[in-house]
Amino acid sequence: MINYPNGKKFQSDKSINYARRGMSLEEDLNDTNKYYLENDIAAIYKKPTPITVVNVEYKSRSTAKITEAYFQVPSTTDYNGIYKGKYLDFEAKETKSKTSLVLSIFHPHQLTHLRRVERYGGIGFVIIRFSELDQTFLVYASKLFSYIDNTAKKSIPYKWFLENGTMIPYRYQKKVDYLNEIDKYLLEEKQ
Repeated sequence: MINYPNGKKFQSDKSINYARRGMSLEEDLNDTNKYYLENDIAAIYKKPTPITVVNVEYKSRSTAKITEAYFQVPSTTDYNGIYKGKYLDFEAKETKSKTSLVLSIFHPHQLTHLRRVERYGGIGFVIIRFSELDQTFLVYASKLFSYIDNTAKKSIPYKWFLENGTMIPYRYQKKVDYLNEIDKYLLEEKQ
């Protein structure tokens, strides 16, 4: 028990929600994409999830509140945009596991979409964060599909990410600077 100098007892705040602790990949990507946009590097956006609004409370136009809504159809991937004349499309996933990423974390429609992106000449990839290890990887869709199409396993071992992905270091302004890896890809593509 902790006591304050004035003799009062310390009371913990039980109302604090720890559910998102360690799960901040989306926030880091949004900050990174904002940096890219503000510095005229790339235009990459988080895709909104399509919903059907069923009920809205209209006290006034400025305070209208959606009180009931449903997801329409499954969305595709989390992010898309343009960089150096190339279309980018990617999914971001986070896991607390230290040993693997379960494949069921990807929805079938997301994988189908990434296959189309690749087929039509865009750059498709996934960004995976192992939050307990504080490590983030970029894996191109082609490598992910090579694994998925050639295994019956239900998960991807962490070691596979070390061998087939690129670890993205955490940085201050560009927290998940994935375009550094895309630059390498574009350079290889030219050769």
